[in-house]
Amino acid sequence: MAAYLIVDVDDLLRFTSQNGIDLHELAIALRGNAALAAGLFDTSNLSAIAFADWRSHTVDENQVEPEALFRSAGYEIVEVDDRATLPQRLIVQYFSLPPGRRDELILATTNADMMPLICQIREVSEMRLRVWGADNNILAGSVCEDEIIFQPFEALSGIRIKNVWVYIDFENISISLNEQGFVVNLDHLIERMVSQAQAHGKLVKMAAYAPWGQRGALPPLVDSSGREIAGDAPARLMMANIDPVFHLPGKQSADIRIARDVLTDAGHPEAGDVIILATGDRDFNDVINPLLQRNKTVIVWGVRGSTGRLLQSHPSLQLEYIDDFTELQTHQSLSAVETREDTESFIPSQWSSVIIQCFRLASAQPSENVTEARLIRQLIDAGDVISPERGDDLVSQAVSLGILQQQSAGVIQLNLQHHIVEKTLLIVNRLVRRVANTLSTRSWEYVNYGFLLKGLAMERDLDRPGMNENDQWRSHWIDCLVREGVLQRDLVPHRHNPEDLVPVIRIPAAVDDRILPQADDDAGAADVAAQDWQGVPPHKLSEVEPLVARMVTRIVISVQQFTSFRNFAWCPLGSLHRRLREFDSGIIFQHAVEYLLVNEMVTVNEYANPRSDYNTKGIELYESHPFVAVLLAERDEFVRVLLAMYHNNVTISQPNIEERLNSGWDVPLWISTMRVENVLNPLPGRTDQFSLFRTHHSVKLVANDEVDELAAANH
Repeated sequence: MAAYLIVDVDDLLRFTSQNGIDLHELAIALRGNAALAAGLFDTSNLSAIAFADWRSHTVDENQVEPEALFRSAGYEIVEVDDRATLPQRLIVQYFSLPPGRRDELILATTNADMMPLICQIREVSEMRLRVWGADNNILAGSVCEDEIIFQPFEALSGIRIKNVWVYIDFENISISLNEQGFVVNLDHLIERMVSQAQAHGKLVKMAAYAPWGQRGALPPLVDSSGREIAGDAPARLMMANIDPVFHLPGKQSADIRIARDVLTDAGHPEAGDVIILATGDRDFNDVINPLLQRNKTVIVWGVRGSTGRLLQSHPSLQLEYIDDFTELQTHQSLSAVETREDTESFIPSQWSSVIIQCFRLASAQPSENVTEARLIRQLIDAGDVISPERGDDLVSQAVSLGILQQQSAGVIQLNLQHHIVEKTLLIVNRLVRRVANTLSTRSWEYVNYGFLLKGLAMERDLDRPGMNENDQWRSHWIDCLVREGVLQRDLVPHRHNPEDLVPVIRIPAAVDDRILPQADDDAGAADVAAQDWQGVPPHKLSEVEPLVARMVTRIVISVQQFTSFRNFAWCPLGSLHRRLREFDSGIIFQHAVEYLLVNEMVTVNEYANPRSDYNTKGIELYESHPFVAVLLAERDEFVRVLLAMYHNNVTISQPNIEERLNSGWDVPLWISTMRVENVLNPLPGRTDQFSLFRTHHSVKLVANDEVDELAAANH
């Protein structure tokens, strides 16, 4: 008996590098397994052939070239110039005129471009065929899938893929990178760390240790556009299958936690063969030596200039530098990157802290320059950073991004033209203005948290891409201003149930009046009025705010018609406003919606739009609310009068309608409402007379109600 073993070395090199397998050991293991699979007593009757583009595989001075490895393992070497013609070349060279009988052919490859070789040999030869490859079976879906034996490399004896476990001291690494002048681009760092770990074997476990969630404990973490994403870091790590492990800030806390986990995990039978420690701390020597005693391969990832000398000089370690296998930008190059203004949610970040605290310093003492040292002290006092070093990191990167501008030695100022600065100050202004106006106009002590959320939802100036999206977005910014000391949040007893505590917002006494926006009397009056309107029926509202009461009626009728006709739960708020814009003299529509909200007659929210990939701000009407029910009952009664006039051939005009209704009706309001809703249409040339759209959805509903009532009475 005799057999062929043909090995695709070009493809095999990628497999070994990804799985931490020694190439020479693999070459020997393949020959031994091939002899056993073919039923040979030894390898003398096995023709082992290795093909590759050998010239393209360069190695370091201390490594043996792949061609020499396979020659020493007993393989015949074939040079590949063109892989497209390789299958035919192998057939001509080895299978057209075989020197002797061959009973089996084993092809070791993970590349589907060798399928022509398999198919042609299957047609012209009686040899048993076998393919060895990776998890991706190249035979899958082919006509010979059921006839040819496929075995993954992992199933062959002597071939063991090394498992890789990675422990990242993220606090140490991020600070070291920052100190060496690199910007910590989290997404890029995750991608390159995962790729580098996979180069040593099968990546099984990856954990990153840091004081996640502790503001100012880490240098700024950004994405490729310069957006600060520290708050989103744990979620981004988990999406890459990296476990974010929390520890308290401080070097000793991290060392103890990582050392304990590494040594505990190493004692398990399924522990990794390759242990990677991403750190530059020399204290990990006490962890490394026990790992080496357990025959683990230990690799240290460090940062040049920040890695301890003991780690660099350790004879049994493999040291790799993160700055070598990444392409992180430097602080200097970051200034050339244009931070894009996109539609992603504009939520608070560390840049928000820099902007707010710099603005506070400049406003509180306008005659004094804002220096980097003063701003850093302000950031520490506000709890935005935990040390002067982290404060310096934050300020220097804000300068690199153009958020801050350097005026002279140590003197800085906000770049008011930067879109992050402009948006942040706009949000702060609108939020604080709404609180300040309400408190100053009525001399109240606080504003209800829920009422503040509803009021902010109606801020038209905040209706920009990525802004004022929902209550969660508004809560993020309220919480941000509370953290920065601009607002104060307390719990107070509920006015109807003193045992129930509710959150409220105040202006802290320590906040200098000069940092607050100028009071807006109209906005303040609107806030106060909206709270005063709670529990006031629409008819009572018309006595004090007739324009708002009229708009309330129009909104209720329009939303009910839209939702009932389209069988929808909500109506787009923007299109509703456009429909009623002719009756809005500035902020009447906003006041009317605030009245509806404070009386819980509607809700305003973000809804999934079946006609769009994006959510739409909409308004949902609660028809069971007594105030709403009264207005809808009036609408139905008005439509019944129109129907009666229609059936009796009476001209539909304001005087004729008024004759059929009592004096308490606002007939012009209802005529204009029905006109907007297309129930009534002006007759050509007679603008004081109208035609009834008899088949209109709302009219048909009311007419059917009449028919049902008449039928019930006759019965």
